[in-house]
Formats: sequence, C-alpha cells, structure tokens
Amino acid sequence: MLTFHKTAEDVTDVSLVRHARTIPSPGLANPGSRPSSPKGPAFTGTKVSAVIITYNEARNIRRTLSQLYWCDEIVIVDSFSTDNTLAICGEFGCSIYFKTFEGYGAQKRFAVSKAKNDWVLCIDADEVLSDELIKEVRETLEKRPGYSGFMFPMNLVFLGREFRHGKESHRHFLRLFNRQAGSYNQALVHEKLELQGKTGRLHGRMLHYSYANLRQWNEKCERYSTLSASEAARKGKNKSIAAVLIALPYYFFRYYFLERNFLNGLEGFYWSVLNAQYHFLKYLKIRELHSSPTRSLHPLSPSSK
Repeated sequence: MLTFHKTAEDVTDVSLVRHARTIPSPGLANPGSRPSSPKGPAFTGTKVSAVIITYNEARNIRRTLSQLYWCDEIVIVDSFSTDNTLAICGEFGCSIYFKTFEGYGAQKRFAVSKAKNDWVLCIDADEVLSDELIKEVRETLEKRPGYSGFMFPMNLVFLGREFRHGKESHRHFLRLFNRQAGSYNQALVHEKLELQGKTGRLHGRMLHYSYANLRQWNEKCERYSTLSASEAARKGKNKSIAAVLIALPYYFFRYYFLERNFLNGLEGFYWSVLNAQYHFLKYLKIRELHSSPTRSLHPLSPSSK
C-alpha cells in the first residue's frame, strides 16, 4: 500500500532544499498493494525491508523496484523530488517519507530507522539485483546464518556498457544487514555501514547504472567533488600545488592502466579521463575552501549515487 508520511523531523528547514514542493497528502489516489512479480511470489522466509533514498530518480527507480518483489516492504526516503519518482514508487506500493537532505550518511540512517524488519536491504536507486542474487539471498536467509551482513559483487554500467574488467567489476559492497548489529555513520559522502559481527560474501551480482549520459556524470561530479571537498576541509585536510598538478596524469594512469580499464573498450578510456578530472576538481575545491575558510562551496544537493 502506498503511504506518505509527514513529520516535523522530515520537513525541518525545507527552505534549504532546492526545488522543494508541496508534500502529497495521504488522500491521494492509492494504487493498492505492491504488485506481485511474474518472477515469483513475495519472500515467505526471513522478512526483509528494502530501503532507498531518492531525489529525481525517475530514469532509474522502476528498474530497481522491479527486482524487489520478494521484499516484505519497500521504504523510500525522498528529498522532495520534482520528477515522476514518487508516482513510480506508488505503483510498487512503497512507504514514502520525506526528509531534507543533510548528507548520505544521515539520510540512510533515517531510512533504516523507518524499516519495520531487522534485516534491511539498503541499495541506491540506480542499483539492480540480478535474478541469481535474489535466489542466493533467499536461500541464504532461509538457513539463518550467523552473520550480521552480506556483501554483494557489483559491476558498473557506464554509457550502456557493463564493465567486466578492472576495479569497477566484481567489487563487493555491504548492502544486506541486520540493523540490530549497526547502521550507517554520519558522513556527508562515502558513508559507511558500521556493523558488529561477521559479514559474508555472496556471488550473485548487482548492476550499477550510475551514469546514463555525460550530462548526468557532470552533475554527479559537481555534487560529489563539492561534498568530498567539504568533508576533507572539515577534517583539516588540504592539497598542495604539487598534488593538484599531478592529479590528472596520476589518476588517469591509475584508472586506465593499473585498474585495467583499457580492457573495457572506449568506455573504459572515457571513465579513466573523467575520474581523473573528478580528483583534479576536488583538489581545487579543497584549496578554495582553505583559502576562504568561512565560504561554503554549494548547498547540499540530494540524489542517489
């Protein structure tokens, strides 16, 4: 069932959010219960809550939600989307909460707190579970293993190409966990899931549809370089002129050759160039913040990764 929630905590400092809009009321048309998937019924074993933070994810969210049919509930924490994100979530019977974006760590902690089950699947709006991974998760939870969480391998899909080589393929990310063992830290960006106990690794993979086009990459590069620079400056870190000068050639060599993105074709070359540019821009922003300590680069801007 589609449910909207409005609390004082959710809407504090709405004026700080760009493109904030009126919160839909519970009286809006309700499409009813989440539709069952032709791939199988809802999971009847250990109950799992899927949680996702969103902001203008209409291009991605349907693909992600379609692979969560087995979850007991889907919790969405939205930062006042202005596109069709909420309508799509409504089709899947998600429970929707609204919260001003204050960093990825805080946003995910809030989302996890709204889940009704101990086992939580926390994924981004552009991450998609494969059928093989869903089957493996179900079978693993049926056995009730003595783990606090599980890591999944994930391949990047960049400009339509799945990277099967290098660091961006088969990296493992902690996505499924028992919230009684911990939660996310408060980092603005590159948040970490801090758990007590053992974590296991599964073999079924996820796909990360992070960048549909170069415009979207530029938008995320601007946002992430700003958040990362702000986090570094807050910790008292700075970058020397020498670090700025070698950032572009060093990171290109690292991404293209050392991390073997040359095996991912022309898209691997593009990826290496663009990521070198990201580090260069982040270093410049760190120096800019240190030269004007009281200056903020930009207000926080919500989105998935």
